[in-house]
Amino acid sequence: MEKSSYKYLQLLAKQYPTIAKTATEIINLEAILNLPKGTEHFLSDIHGEYSAFEQVLRNGSGVVKRKIRDVFGQDLTTDEINTLATLVYYPEQKMDLILAELDDADSWYQKTLFQLIDLCQYVSSKYTRSKVRKAMPKDFSYILEELLHENYNEEDKHLYYAKIIQSIIDLDRAREFIAALCKLIQRLVVDHLHVVGDVYDRGPYPDKIMDTLMAYHSMDFQWGNHDMLWMGAASGSKVCLANVIRISARYLNLDILEDSYGISLRPLALFAEEQYGDDSCTFFQPKNEENLTYSHAEITQIARMHKAIAIIQFKLEGKMIDQHPEFHMDGRKLLDKIDYQAGTIELKGETYPLLDTHFPTINPRSPYELTAAEQEVMEKLTFSFKNCERLQKHIQFLYAKGSMFLTYNGNLLYHGCIPLNEDGSFMEMELRGKCFSGRALLAEFEQLAREGYFRTSGTAEKEYACAIIWYLWTGAASSLFGKSEMTTFERYFIADKKTHHEEKNPYYKLRNDPAICEQILKEFGVEPLSGHIINGHTPVKEGNGESPIKADGKMLVIDGGFSKPYQKTTGLAGYTLLFNSYGLQLVSHQPFTSTEEAIQNETDILSTRQVIETEIERKRVADTDIGRELRQQADDLRSLVEAYRKGLFNERS
Repeated sequence: MEKSSYKYLQLLAKQYPTIAKTATEIINLEAILNLPKGTEHFLSDIHGEYSAFEQVLRNGSGVVKRKIRDVFGQDLTTDEINTLATLVYYPEQKMDLILAELDDADSWYQKTLFQLIDLCQYVSSKYTRSKVRKAMPKDFSYILEELLHENYNEEDKHLYYAKIIQSIIDLDRAREFIAALCKLIQRLVVDHLHVVGDVYDRGPYPDKIMDTLMAYHSMDFQWGNHDMLWMGAASGSKVCLANVIRISARYLNLDILEDSYGISLRPLALFAEEQYGDDSCTFFQPKNEENLTYSHAEITQIARMHKAIAIIQFKLEGKMIDQHPEFHMDGRKLLDKIDYQAGTIELKGETYPLLDTHFPTINPRSPYELTAAEQEVMEKLTFSFKNCERLQKHIQFLYAKGSMFLTYNGNLLYHGCIPLNEDGSFMEMELRGKCFSGRALLAEFEQLAREGYFRTSGTAEKEYACAIIWYLWTGAASSLFGKSEMTTFERYFIADKKTHHEEKNPYYKLRNDPAICEQILKEFGVEPLSGHIINGHTPVKEGNGESPIKADGKMLVIDGGFSKPYQKTTGLAGYTLLFNSYGLQLVSHQPFTSTEEAIQNETDILSTRQVIETEIERKRVADTDIGRELRQQADDLRSLVEAYRKGLFNERS
């Protein structure tokens, strides 16, 4: 036996000191391998829309209601099914409404408890008792275990279980017990959650989404371009920070920074008032797509802050481009292309009039230099971002659970794209003096994204890594951005919309080709014939006839428009994906009204399921990545049993 193998078995023997204990664990692992595969739930591009996200998470993209129909379809009316489903989604709030209209609460408690126990038995049937036990709330775990794993039809125990239920009611614990059962059902219907990028920007509550994800039982995260921008800002990147504030101002979301994260924007507000106090900032009026109530004075102040931070951003980006010629972004340096006297700009051989010519902080001879006041504002804001405990906690979670891409159970997950050339070959980029493409490029991007956060401040390595984080937001070879350039300046200052065009990477045309998708899957080590690519980032415009299913089903694009502003063009409110033991199902969702409406009127998100692929044989745990790990553990334990039998180790009591 090799020395390393001997040492490993020696460590394993400490955990399994006898043949009997080792054999028991082998039997347990092999039993688990034959259980049905757990349900995976895929979401993408949530963009701060907490209410819709919470509803989809609580209902499991319709899985909860489908399980209720499986159990009670013959016994309950549609209205009764809707009421029970809403109770499972929002137990405390729904109980308040139901009980307020009842004279006999005890009868309702008894009936509902039996229904929820039946439902919980059904959804827990594909898991081991150990796994279900770990999911139970501690206060009720003993009683729940008794109730969930017994057969009520046995006459000798029927009275025993009926008495347990009655005791729960008599002790005035029925309300808490119902809530515990509902949350256990929510937890058990989905085994693992994948978030394929972009929690941040546009919508109002990314922080609440992050809090929910941090409490979720099992999940992973593939970083999106907007997440990366916030990761850069939290790392201390001034150029990323300027972008974050500009976008928040543009979409009337400064409350995220000030209220949710406690980051004071007073330095920026005072600076903007001083420099732009006599400026109408017409072209920097924030978008108020949800008709939020703001006073004229508030809108004016936000517009001035918006313009102030935008100019700072353009200056910082110009300096970044100068420092990194390898980014090939000279075309994005525009402040030196302005004729400040004529009020025009020259772009790609054409001259355009500027919509706004008031630039009090720009020195035409040195347009990318920050003024002393701008420098002071950015220092104060950077300090606030880096020392915001709640923001740092959320970003650390993104680093702990996130990655640029993930291969999981035969699928490849990433947010944006795999940068391609026109001929379908993988686009190259030079990083730290070496060229990378395909999988290696994304792996190097990920490494640098981590270094940008964890490297020591002030070092050359930290500064370079933070520059790459910004490049991931806006660069042509970025797998998160996927366009030739970001025309932010043009959208603010030039009326001619042809200058606003951002050419997409050839990937977005080529991804309709099954051969290209198979090439990508192979590059990432996924079986090209049976594997799938799960992609987000670009909203699927269903209203224009676009399908989220591409390349004969090899690729599934699940950004359907959680973000409300996108819903005008997408025609729906998001796609989610389910992958259970029977196959893949794509779920499209109609716009969500409000949590209050859902609870009061039982208006669940209207969802339509589309079966993508059905398994010929039901998938088992043995067919998953976790199954392969469990099989390896079982093989190692067999080696330990053999070592005991050969006398290499002595059994210990």
